[in-house]
Amino acid sequence: MNTLEIAQALVTFCREGKDNEALDTLYAADAVSVEAADGGTGSRITQGVEGIYGKHQWWADNFEVHEVTVSDPMPHGDGRFAVIFEMDTTHKPSNQRSQMQEVAIYTVADGKIVREEFFYAM
Repeated sequence: MNTLEIAQALVTFCREGKDNEALDTLYAADAVSVEAADGGTGSRITQGVEGIYGKHQWWADNFEVHEVTVSDPMPHGDGRFAVIFEMDTTHKPSNQRSQMQEVAIYTVADGKIVREEFFYAM
């Protein structure tokens, strides 16, 4: 698949709540995920798709998602694209509900997502 096809597939998986299927089919085994801030793990950077699975599990354990809006992908050259996520969530431990928007930048090489970077207000 080319970058745009990967981008469109990722958006479809995200809209359908199929994050694990996206990781299984679209991500390289050594993909890197970079957050805007350390979420309490001691690092902003997660190495490898198994670590990214762990991030997804942490999210599911800590947040109830009421609604997610996923933009269409925005390509940038041959190997990158961006997606905007808007989320309405409740933090389970504090029961605090909030809305947030984040921009995700994805890098593709050899037909797989090799890097994802997240930008959001702190």
